[in-house]
Amino acid sequence: MANQQDKTPGTQPGSTRIVAGQSARPKRPVGLKIGIAAAVLALIGGGAAVASAVSSGAPAAAPEAAPSGSPAAELKLGYFGNVTHAPALVGVSKGFIADELGSTKLTTQVFNAGPAAIEALNAGAIDATYIGPNPAINSYVKSQGQSINIIAGAAAGGAQLVVRPDINSAADLKGRTLASPQLGGTQDVALRAWLSSQGYKTTVDGGGDVAINPTENAQTLKLFQDGKLDGAWLPEPWASRLALDAGAKVLVDEKDLWDGSLSGKPGEFPTTILIVNQKFAAEHPDTVKALLRSHVKSVEWLNSASAGDKAGVINAALKEAAGAELKADVIDRSLKNIVFTVDPLAGTYQKLLADGVTAGTTKQADINGIFDLRALNSVSTAKTSAAGLGKE
Repeated sequence: MANQQDKTPGTQPGSTRIVAGQSARPKRPVGLKIGIAAAVLALIGGGAAVASAVSSGAPAAAPEAAPSGSPAAELKLGYFGNVTHAPALVGVSKGFIADELGSTKLTTQVFNAGPAAIEALNAGAIDATYIGPNPAINSYVKSQGQSINIIAGAAAGGAQLVVRPDINSAADLKGRTLASPQLGGTQDVALRAWLSSQGYKTTVDGGGDVAINPTENAQTLKLFQDGKLDGAWLPEPWASRLALDAGAKVLVDEKDLWDGSLSGKPGEFPTTILIVNQKFAAEHPDTVKALLRSHVKSVEWLNSASAGDKAGVINAALKEAAGAELKADVIDRSLKNIVFTVDPLAGTYQKLLADGVTAGTTKQADINGIFDLRALNSVSTAKTSAAGLGKE
């Protein structure tokens, strides 16, 4: 696929989907660095001054609301144009979500990374979204448990640090420039935490021993090909695109960092989960349950379909969501790195929180209550655990 043909999700002519939260370009002027610093205060701060300064991103408190007893008129759902969001891509393209929602209208928005989706959720622009775990944790922490609940897992695995061929170890990264999809996103946190474990210091404005430039995924590919980036920690299919289309090699496969002691599933870590605005869930529990029925159906389809059918449906959905299909070798490599599951792997979340604290994108807090898996467990045959961090 030629780089000139890469399209940002949702920008194709006639698209009804909306792109949100484009990340900063790698070469940032001082003014933009100041803006990023302010964004970091918004990420980790919980005070009134921060909430006022960044009101569009501040989670609204979820007031007590009695269930309406009727489905919502509309469900506004977010997801990304990534293979790690295949349950959403399949659910939309095969009509699973619309079928389960019945008379409830489905509206979708496509995002590049989690923090932008969280902004939309907290502002009421969407009601639920597929997202990585770290932005969900950060929203819950910032709002003191009032903003969102995690209601299901969607995908595990499928994230890698891919680098230039001359980089052979962590020792070769000093002074290099790496990318992640967005500041505070799940891959951004994973990259910063891993670099810290290797003895490197990073700063959220791109300074430190290794520069990290949050960059929109398609732009990361182009910048890597142009020699302006040394590597990136990316979800699929972008890790595979850099490896197969741009000659990158895998320095760290994130699955190797998870031994299963926290989740009971070696090599599995949460990449994509499904979250809902607490107020919406309280007012429309039947709509949330319908969404979860379709989600379970999508995951079951992904785990039973042939490789060819799976790749075909996902590719067609990616073309609709992001404007372009993937080459066969890219989608095949991507799918081999991902496990689709409704289990959010709740046992990993204390470590994910600690990684966010290490990365400087969140603060230490009590995340008990972040999960509400009751609706999932009512529509799924398998019992899913909240690992003591919520209702099940």
